[in-house]
Amino acid sequence: MLAYQIHRLKETQRQQFRWAPHTPGVTIVKLKDYEAGPVIEAASPYALWLEIRESDNAIAVGDLIEVVGDLPGGELRILKYIGFEEARWYVPEPVQHATGDPVAVT
Repeated sequence: MLAYQIHRLKETQRQQFRWAPHTPGVTIVKLKDYEAGPVIEAASPYALWLEIRESDNAIAVGDLIEVVGDLPGGELRILKYIGFEEARWYVPEPVQHATGDPVAVT
């Protein structure tokens, strides 16, 4: 069995997510929009969803599940209306500093 970390979408972002159009492919998510939830063991993402759907820990649309444990860079999935889809954390690009001599402006 795998262990899944649940990440709850903050309520301020949930309405925006609900009304956004569905986009196929990988969803890029920002860590600041989520709160860490419990870690639960299950055989698969759908087994996890079935196990907790009637509980207080039920996964809602927009929530994430992340595989935790021995696997480096655990798999991240987001629950959409059509099921679980691949997601990735947003990573800002490094700032490029200009090199060379400064140019005089006249």
